[in-house]
Amino acid sequence: MTLDDTIKNIATTTISTRAQGRFDPEEPPLLQATGLVREYALPRERLWSPPPTVRALDGVSLSIAPGRSLGVVGESGSGKSTLARLVMALDAPTAGSVHLLGRDLHALPAAELRAARRDFQMVFQDPYGSLDPRQTVARIVAEPLQALPATPGTAKVSRAEQRERAGEALAQVGLRTSDLDKYPHEFSGGQRQRIAIARAIVTRPRLVVADEPVSALDVSVQAQVLNLLQDLKERFGITYLLISHDLAVVHHLCDEVVVLYQGRIVERGTPQALFTQAEHPYTRALVAAVPSIEPGRARAAAARRAPAGPGV
Repeated sequence: MTLDDTIKNIATTTISTRAQGRFDPEEPPLLQATGLVREYALPRERLWSPPPTVRALDGVSLSIAPGRSLGVVGESGSGKSTLARLVMALDAPTAGSVHLLGRDLHALPAAELRAARRDFQMVFQDPYGSLDPRQTVARIVAEPLQALPATPGTAKVSRAEQRERAGEALAQVGLRTSDLDKYPHEFSGGQRQRIAIARAIVTRPRLVVADEPVSALDVSVQAQVLNLLQDLKERFGITYLLISHDLAVVHHLCDEVVVLYQGRIVERGTPQALFTQAEHPYTRALVAAVPSIEPGRARAAAARRAPAGPGV
């Protein structure tokens, strides 16, 4: 069966049994998302008709145990970024709930949600667009600390402590504290993403949501950033929700993977299981799309594609 035939059969395929239930029921989850649905209204087709809706997420449930990494893979439009926004409480679900450390994030009052954000932060896809070019690195990295309100158990973080912790975070991602007074344009793309990661870890969060954290970077620095994320996980016990369209990326970093297709989880399992024993046609199509580095086969394919020389 060809890859095109595989894609045509996806819509009629039953969801894999691995797409049901939690990964590790014996370990209490740090993050628990249950029955997430998100619908968006489209422009009206007629003046008096009700607006049509599109369902970006359709009953998504997942959980992550402390210190584990969960990858969410799928093509553009599958619902990955919508899921990230719901987990980060940047958008409200049409139905379902998101619990972090036992708290329903979407039921928290605004002040409590702001305080809870010390426990979950995000790394965005674009290291160029996600950093304010008019702010110094010190202000960028310390921004989450500035936003945290004082609570009965914790005082507001002072400016001196903000700068100190920003310097610590920079050192943890492999940059120098002397970089604090520089601006984003003075850094390469990989260094900018390190700054974004420093901003995400400066509050010492339990969960980091990384939305395509290396897709905008040169291939030469992607592995360095992924190794950094892995190192931070091992050193500080950070739990990751990694959003990606690339199975090779989640294979590098994640303990478990869920596959999203048209807003639904169609398969889940370990990266190795999905690479070698994928059950759903869409997962098999994603695996087939991962480049294979086999020099002999690549040279043979290149020779077949090469145009004939003069006189041939």
